[in-house]
This record gives sequence, C-alpha cells and structure tokens, in this order.
Amino acid sequence: MFRFFPLASGSKGNAIFVDTGKTKLLFDCGISMRAIQKRLESINASIDEIDAIIISHEHTDHIRSVETVSNKFNIPVLANVETAKAICSHAKVRPEFKIFSTGETFEFGEVAIHPFSIQHDTLDPVAFTLEIGPYKIGICTDLGFATTLVKSHLRNCDLLYLESNHEVSMVHASPRPMIYKQRVLGRQGHLSNDAAAELLTEVLHDKLLYVYLAHLSEECNNPDVALKKAQDVLKGSQAQVSIAHQKEESHLFKCKDLSVT
Repeated sequence: MFRFFPLASGSKGNAIFVDTGKTKLLFDCGISMRAIQKRLESINASIDEIDAIIISHEHTDHIRSVETVSNKFNIPVLANVETAKAICSHAKVRPEFKIFSTGETFEFGEVAIHPFSIQHDTLDPVAFTLEIGPYKIGICTDLGFATTLVKSHLRNCDLLYLESNHEVSMVHASPRPMIYKQRVLGRQGHLSNDAAAELLTEVLHDKLLYVYLAHLSEECNNPDVALKKAQDVLKGSQAQVSIAHQKEESHLFKCKDLSVT
C-alpha cells in the first residue's frame, strides 16, 4: 500500500506527503513546520517520520520551511545543483543536501524517482515521476508549457498530480499588473485549465486511477470550472478527480493492489 496526501497546494505554499509504508517522503516544503505537522497528524503521520525532503525548484512557495524542518529533524534535502545553490544563498544554516541530476533516475528507499525538466522561471525546475512497485505517480506543477518531454514522462501513470492554475479570461480581467499577467500566461509561467485538460487528454489511459488538480490560483481560477474541464476529459474512464487545496484538507489517496479507498 502507499498513501499520497497533498498537504497544501497553491501560491501560498506547496507540500506533498508520500508514504510507501517503509519510506516517507515530503515533496516540497513550502508551508510552515507547524502546518506540515498539523496536516500530517490528520492522517496519523508525524513530521519526524519523514525520511527525505525532495525539492522541485527554489521559489518560496516550495521551500519556505525547508531549512527549519530539515535541520530540526535531521532530514536530508534532495535537490539538483542549481536549486541547492539557490537555497544555500538564503539559508542561515545549510541543510544536509543529497544532489540528484535532472533527467537521471535515482532511488530512495522503495521509490524510484525521475526528475525531469519543465518550463518555469527558475534555475533548473523539475517535475517528478515516482515508481513504487507496480505504481507510477506523476507530480507536475509550475510549468508554463507542456513539452513533448513532459507528455512522455506523464504517460502510463496510475496517479497524476497536475497543475491547473488559472482560467485565462480571469487572468486578463484581474487587477494584477501586466508583468504578472505576462509571467503567468507565458511559456515559463503556469498551466491554465485548458492547457491542463489538453495535457490530460494526451496522457489519459485505461489504468489511470486518480487525478489531483493542483496549484489553483485563488484570484484567477474557479475550482468548479477547473474540475468540470478535467471531468469532461475523464468522462467514461475509471479515473476520479479532485482539487488539491491550499487551506483545507485534500483527499487522501490510498492504493493497494490498484484498488482505491
């Protein structure tokens, strides 16, 4: 069995808990230590059980408490060289880093992790696929454009955690400055609901079980609209879909023998 639990998702902080039963991983660490502990306690887990923190890129909403959590609980931080350098440039106490290479699979405990390049406005941003026994999981947010590489890695996943950040018309109508709109809508920004639905269409297959829509903008998205566009794609398939929330509890995905509970 494994458990997949989004602790928080959005521009105010991101973190995902993955538990294989033997290996417990935190993907990104962008909310406070207290919030991480509180949300883990809701599924009877503890922050001091985490074996590693794996970082996708250096934006604050993905690394906010990595220094504190890593050093307090002696948890190694896994990142590529450029991301590690960016974290160290601001850290008062350097975390214990284990460096991975973008594009090269590595193993941690029972999990084979493949970090692959994405289009985003940071030094060397990555998304991930995880292989845990027969299960394949895709974690892919913070990208302005889904490249052929992205599509190829997200195929044949049993679970997808996929960015559906904004509704384009809501970005244009928002009072945000033009530089913000250009960034979000650009090829190094964030995936829109339509782009997420298009990507989902291309990677959908018969064995896909679950989709989380992640990193939704509070100001420039409507969860019901995002959900409807994904549901239209998944219509007729066995896959379920839900929102990965910023402030409230998200769905806890538990999988054993490919049956969902």
